[in-house]
This record gives sequence, C-alpha cells and structure tokens, in this order.
Amino acid sequence: MSEPQNIYQGPERVFSGVQPTGNLHLGNYLGAIRKFVALQNEMECIFCVVDMHAITQWQDPKELRAQTLEIAAAYVAAGIDPEKAVIFHQSAVSGHAELAWIFNCVARMGWLNRMTQFKDKAGKDKERASVGLFVYPSLMAADILLYKATHVPVGEDQKQHLELTRDIATKFNNEFDAGPFFPLPEPLIKGAGARVMSLRDGSSKMSKSDPSDLSRINLTDDADTIAKKIKKARTDPEPLPETMAGLEGRLEAENLISIYAALSDRTSEDVLTEYAGQGFGVFKPALAELAVEKLSPITAEMRKLQADPAFLETILKTGAARAEAIATPVLDDVKRIVGFL
Repeated sequence: MSEPQNIYQGPERVFSGVQPTGNLHLGNYLGAIRKFVALQNEMECIFCVVDMHAITQWQDPKELRAQTLEIAAAYVAAGIDPEKAVIFHQSAVSGHAELAWIFNCVARMGWLNRMTQFKDKAGKDKERASVGLFVYPSLMAADILLYKATHVPVGEDQKQHLELTRDIATKFNNEFDAGPFFPLPEPLIKGAGARVMSLRDGSSKMSKSDPSDLSRINLTDDADTIAKKIKKARTDPEPLPETMAGLEGRLEAENLISIYAALSDRTSEDVLTEYAGQGFGVFKPALAELAVEKLSPITAEMRKLQADPAFLETILKTGAARAEAIATPVLDDVKRIVGFL
C-alpha cells in the first residue's frame, strides 16, 4: 500500500510485549526488556505478557501460567517500574480479542500470505498449523492499536508485522472514513543488541526454541553456567581485527563483539579498538565477566520475585485494570465506527 502521511495528533505511547514461551534469554533482555526500561522514562509505556500469542502453538497450561509470571518478574527485575509503566497479561483485557476479530475483517488474505514468520513457524506442513498462527499479525495489530500506540520497539523479525499494522490502520481509517483515528505506529529498532544471534550459529537468532541450551544465555543461568556457555561459544582461530570491516564473514565473532558492546553500552568499534589483535582466549573471559556482572543482579531479583507469586499477580491485575481503562473507550469508538449497536 502507498505510504500515507501520519497526521494522528494523540499522545506518544509505547506498546510492546514478550511471549511467555520457554526461558527468557540474553536476546530477549538486550533486544527488548532493557530497551523497555529506558523507554519508560521517555513516554507513556504499556508492556504486555502476550499469552494469547503464545497459544498459537500448543502450550502446557501449567507452564504457561508459570512463564507468564516469569516474564512479569523479568520486567520488574530488569528495572521496569510498575508505577510508571503498565505491566499486564494480554488475556486479561478482552479488547485484544475483540479488536483482533474486527481487524481480521479489515486485513486481506494476500497481506497475511506474505508474512514470512508464518512460513517459518508453520514449516513444510502449514496445513497442520493453527488458524491462530496465520492471523497472529492481526492480533498483534490489535495489541498495538487498542492503545493507539505510536511507537513499538520490535526486532527485525517483527518489522513486517508492524508494517501490516500500519496497513490495517490505514485501511480502517480510510474505509470507515474515520480520519486519523488510528496512528501509524513507528518501529524502534535502533541500538546495540537489537538482534542477538545464537552462540552456536552466528546466522541464526538466539531463540528459546533452539534444542541446544548452549545456544543461548538464559536469564536464569548462574555465573558458572554463563561462563561455560561463553567459553563454548563457536568462534574462529583468527585474532580480532581493528575495524568492523575486518569481521566481514565472521558471524560468530561479530555476534560476541556485539553482545559485549551492548552489555557495556559501547559501540562495536570501541570494543574492537580495545581488543584488536587479541584472540578469543582473552576476549571470551572478559565477555563472561561482563555478562555475569550485568545479568547476575537481574537473575537474583527474578528469583526473589518468583518466590512471591501473589505479588506478581497483583502487579499484573493492577496493570490490567490500567490497560482496560485505556482500551475500553478506544474499542467503544471502533464498535460505533463499524456500525455495531
């Protein structure tokens, strides 16, 4: 679709979420949660545990509940203040499902057929994939637009879904002559750590679903485990170069440099300047020490919070009430616009 001018005049608002599936890892922290912490001081923020997205593929109900609380614990342990930002779980606000259905009727099959994530997750046997997995992007659009979010911190793999959200918002605004009712949300991708790759394969994103636990650093890993995983991380025998150009084709080396840069709030170029000419026998222990220093306090606080599930449930319940207060008038307006009684 052609790119329209975004003339929405509402307040700036951030929405993003994390799926409660599998263990949270370093990629989740650097690519999303740490950015959430900074954003809460810049504009109004709504951070969701997207449990409805999680069940597009089968989940054990007991594990889903536990992992929902784990995400909430990680948010708070990393520094998100539930007094500043809204923290809640998606299924607690029915407007997500209601608006998703309306957007299913606005979006077009051709748009969804182009979504590469469905092809990746469904694999070769897409006929056995759930319908929910296919219309996942419509629900993501509803998540964002239910709160009229103007900015969404997303990874590169979700950017296509955000573009679809903009298309849905544009079509809704135009088709119902609603003016700039919905904003056209902008992606927030920039910054070190936006894409953290597997420790075993520099061409694949660090993932909860990778069968090898050595491929990722979990936020629940202790110091010894972190050091062990970094020591075993795949690299090459060449020393580190002076510039990023020298890392061309060295995906695993580039990934470790990027992780160090993100954890130390420096650029990859600065890290290479410090370690140029050194081998991984020197660099890996330094990276392990840095990772332990940054992650251990978060891990300890997560464990403390998870030992008090009632406290986490209160945070989610309070956040859901705040989210509902924002969502309800938006959904009421949508129903009026489309002609529902």
